[in-house]
Formats: sequence, structure tokens, C-alpha cells
Amino acid sequence: MLRNRLVQLIILFSFSLIVSSVKAQDPQFSQFYANPLYLNPALAGATECARVNLNYRNQWPSLTKAYITYSVTYDQNLPSINSGFGVILMNDRQGDGALNTTIVGAIYAYNLQVSEGLFIRFGAQATYYQQRLDWDQLVFADQINPINGSISNISNQTPPENTNIAVADFSVGTIIGYYDQFFVGFTADHMTQPSLSFYDNPDDKLPLKLTAHGGITINASRGLLGNVDDNDFMIEPQVLYMYQQNFQQLNAGLYLNKKPFVLGAWFRHNFQNPDAIIVLLGISFKNIKFGYSYDIGLSKVGGEALGAHEISFAWNFCIYNDKKRTIRAIKTPLF
Repeated sequence: MLRNRLVQLIILFSFSLIVSSVKAQDPQFSQFYANPLYLNPALAGATECARVNLNYRNQWPSLTKAYITYSVTYDQNLPSINSGFGVILMNDRQGDGALNTTIVGAIYAYNLQVSEGLFIRFGAQATYYQQRLDWDQLVFADQINPINGSISNISNQTPPENTNIAVADFSVGTIIGYYDQFFVGFTADHMTQPSLSFYDNPDDKLPLKLTAHGGITINASRGLLGNVDDNDFMIEPQVLYMYQQNFQQLNAGLYLNKKPFVLGAWFRHNFQNPDAIIVLLGISFKNIKFGYSYDIGLSKVGGEALGAHEISFAWNFCIYNDKKRTIRAIKTPLF
């Protein structure tokens, strides 16, 4: 108990430093394709039917409510104008609500058919970004008794005048797909790099985030790429790379897909040390899919804090049935 308490105090102290002096990093989902609009705005409307995606992530669950993230998205295609649109709502709570971030975004995407099997989608997102700080929940070094670890209510730290920030944010993305054989995507988030300083410091900005992702679909039942039927066994190697400020992350792994089940395994590396191994179990039945993944922490802090749990749920439904209006969906993994 004492060891866990000390770890929690260290995390809270580190969190206080992050709030006061370090630029923020975006929350990340291990099941990034189960949250497609958050990954890439070009994926809005990239399916034949409308869809609703729900996502939940609990990072470091042994520390009470250290990092809790919720996400809800809706998107659908408009084949009559080769377009799609979507909306996203996300809430990220850090330190049991000490830092609360809310994101509300609207997305538009356009689908361009280059040839029979080659498609390019372009997407843009406008976002309302709000960040709120609960100063009373923070714990600083001068509040911790070095002898017994007790915490006092008095700190010499000066609270900020503004504890609620609201800014506009913009993102763009593109994705290229060739039949159902392979795809690549690129995203640039926080194009305007809005200021998020609680201390009126113009240098504290939400840094630009660049993401590249891609994968191929191997039809193991037929020994070829793509051309997948419902009863085929698929192997889907995937890679994702993210860069934000001085932080880099590489995810590499694959999915094994034999309907209705999906198994996944990933290795996540942050270019300084191995971060986690991610294991996933998903099920897809008709227009419903459900996924659970667990991050097995490899770093010292992640291991002590017991990784991360993540749950996703999606519902696809067609709001019209017009065979003359069709859309070529870009094949991406389910989770």
C-alpha cells in the first residue's frame, strides 16, 4: 500500500509540473481504427452506412482515475456529392479531474476516385477545444511531508488567474486506398497551435501533431491481397507513427480476422524506451462490433500502474436504401 501511495504521489507531482510548464500531449487510443474520426478526419463517411463509435480508455487503473478518456463519434457518407461528414465529442480527465479537456468537432471529407480501384479522401475538421484546471486537486512537493508522506493543505505555488481555457482548433487529413488491398493515411492536427497557457504564456501552445498510418490486407484463405469474402481468413499488418513536439511514437502489429472474431497484437515504442505490448480481442456480428484491449506496460511506471484498459463499441446502420447511390468504402481494420 505504501509503495503504491508513493507512486501515486510521484505521478501527482509530475502532473503538477506538466500543468505549469510543459506543453500538452494529446490522449491516445490503442484501438485507433475503432475511433476513426479521431485518427484521421478523412475517414468520415468512409463506410457504406452511417456509424456510431463509442470508446473508453482507463490508463494506469491502479492509480485511481489517473487518466480516463471517453469518445463518441457519428459519421455518414453522402454519395450524391462524393462526400462524408461527422461529429466528434471527447472528454479526457487527468488526475481524477484535476485537468479536464473537452473536444467538440465537426468534420467534412471528400472522396475522389482516381481510377477503378484507387481512391483518395481529403478531410478537414474544425474543433472547439476547452481545458479546465481544478487547482485544489493538485499536490505539490512543498505539501508532502518527507518523513511520513502526509500531505498538507498549504502550498507556496501561485494559482493561475485563468483556470478555464477555450480555443478553436483545426485539423486536416488524407487517406489513399487501393481496392481492399492496402491503404495509407496522413493527418496534421492542431494546425493553428492554439495557446493553452493557464498563466498567460503565449509560448505554451498545443503543439502540431503529425500522424502517418497504413496497412495491407492479406487474404490467407486465397493466398492473395484483398478480394475478401465474409468467410475468408485475413492477416492485416499495420503500422502507425506519431510525432508531436519532441515526442515520437511507433505502433507496429497485426490483426488476425476470421469473422466474427478479431485478434490483435501490437508493440508500442516511444523512441526512448519500449512502452507497451497491446493485446486485443474483438467481435463483429452483422452491424455491431465490440472490442477490448489491454496495454501491458513495459516501462517502469506503466508496469507499476498496470497498463491500460480500453473498450470500443460501434453500430453501423443505413439510413437510406438507394442502390443507385453507392460508395466505395476504404478498407481499414475494425479496431
